[in-house]
Amino acid sequence: MKALVHTGPRSIEIREREKPAPNADEVLVRVHTAGLCGSDAHAYTYEDGYEWIPIPRIMGHEYSGEVVDVGSEVTDFSVGDHAVEEPIHDCGTCFQCKNSQPNVCQNFEITGMHNDGAYTEYTTVKPRDLHHIPDEIPLDHASITEPLSIATRAVFDQSNVAPGDTVLVEGPGPIGVLVAAVADSMGADVLVSGLRKDTVYRLPLVEQLGIETVDIENNDLSMLVDDHTDGIGFDAVFDTTGHQSGVEMAIDHVRKGGQVVVVGLSGAPSEVFMTPVVRSEVDLNTSYGSTWRNFEQAIRLLSTGAIDADAIIDRSFSVDEPTAAFEAFLESETCKPVFAFSE
Repeated sequence: MKALVHTGPRSIEIREREKPAPNADEVLVRVHTAGLCGSDAHAYTYEDGYEWIPIPRIMGHEYSGEVVDVGSEVTDFSVGDHAVEEPIHDCGTCFQCKNSQPNVCQNFEITGMHNDGAYTEYTTVKPRDLHHIPDEIPLDHASITEPLSIATRAVFDQSNVAPGDTVLVEGPGPIGVLVAAVADSMGADVLVSGLRKDTVYRLPLVEQLGIETVDIENNDLSMLVDDHTDGIGFDAVFDTTGHQSGVEMAIDHVRKGGQVVVVGLSGAPSEVFMTPVVRSEVDLNTSYGSTWRNFEQAIRLLSTGAIDADAIIDRSFSVDEPTAAFEAFLESETCKPVFAFSE
């Protein structure tokens, strides 16, 4: 079977691998569509924080597929079922897992990083890590369930956003776009900020979703904040930039008594002067990964059409030229490229 194998910094090779067979407690999934995200791009460049990933490694953790074989002990999935995987596998036994916080498990493993992933035609998975996808959701749409679950956690669980609230989302990457879409779906008044490079593809994508945007390199965000919030500041700001300046900017533009939720992972330290944060009683929160419940929320949003998956996914890249998708992603020329492994 065909597999996209990460072999070094900015190097991916197409290799033939033996088709796996499921163990008694596993299912075999034929991968339909697999997406590319920020963590995949960082792993691709093998930058600091990702050099621990053993290579060669089949990448990919955001995917959808069809169950084509089941082990003898499997009872909750059948051949023909459509499914997506929760790629962060918790141990189930550490304090956090027992404390209903599996997304921050002490001993987690990530598909496509700790072990081979889904940039291939077939993969084996334990049923506990799979979610059923209803027939009304096209499999290519279902491939964004994992990043959408991260957005549902950030908005529904880790923020206080309510219908009618003013919300700023910093950064129009995949998670930023989905956070904005989730907040918009619940009736918040959302603004997404980006840079000049984002005006080519990513900010227009957000506008296609019916959400207002601003290029902060060519516009004074402070003036727009005043216009957008009557000079009060945003009720909530989500930092999805992955840049150390994101938190600082979020604090500048949130209202007194408002909330900042940090979702992006920065590779550099940030210096935040806490006195004005405390004096304004700004709630500074974080959001990492997702849980089983967040996946189910994401699936329901896709099922009802509340999220325009068709507009968000970019099908223009080929499995046969994978580096083109990674390089385009790093240059902000795309947002959520996907690889089609089966039709």
